[in-house]
Amino acid sequence: MRKIFTIAVAAFMLASCNSNNKTMNDNQTLNTIMTRVSVRQFTTEKPSAEQIDILLRAAMAAPSAVNKQPWAFLVVDDADLLKKIGEQFPNSRVQNGAQVAIVPCGDLTKALEGEAQDYWIQDVSAAVENLLLAAHSMGLGAVWTGLTPIQARALEAASLLGLPENIIPLCIIPVGYPAESLAVKDKYKEENIHYNRW
Repeated sequence: MRKIFTIAVAAFMLASCNSNNKTMNDNQTLNTIMTRVSVRQFTTEKPSAEQIDILLRAAMAAPSAVNKQPWAFLVVDDADLLKKIGEQFPNSRVQNGAQVAIVPCGDLTKALEGEAQDYWIQDVSAAVENLLLAAHSMGLGAVWTGLTPIQARALEAASLLGLPENIIPLCIIPVGYPAESLAVKDKYKEENIHYNRW
């Protein structure tokens, strides 16, 4: 009897997993989320102005604290400036063929005041995730390469890009057509989940 019960539970769990996978595969949004990868090698084909506009619209559709929307985006498509970014920030992967880089920033004049000011980091991060998912859904590749909270890196980028004092760069995102085929990683770990109390 116990053996039959064990087989029944195993069958149920397998059916449940298959059902979840089917739901994810059939749902375009979930499929985009689950299959997004960080692309670090790009072809020389440049994304169109329309594609960049869609990425920025997707980014700005993100939620933000008290709907402050404390973001600003610098789009870099000048070849000389892209080269300088790649040389100064080799971890940005801009030098790996990217024809466009987007620098999402926090605008402190739009941020909350006092202790809540640093919510801009969460707000702009939400915008970045939207941008990355939109890029993947459009057949583009991108990768999030951090600046803030490392102040020296942020200041160096601000200087290179001529940012005003109230504009803080969060990261550099090279965007382009993938020149590499990457396997999707399953990052789900059940041990990271807790219910109600730790």
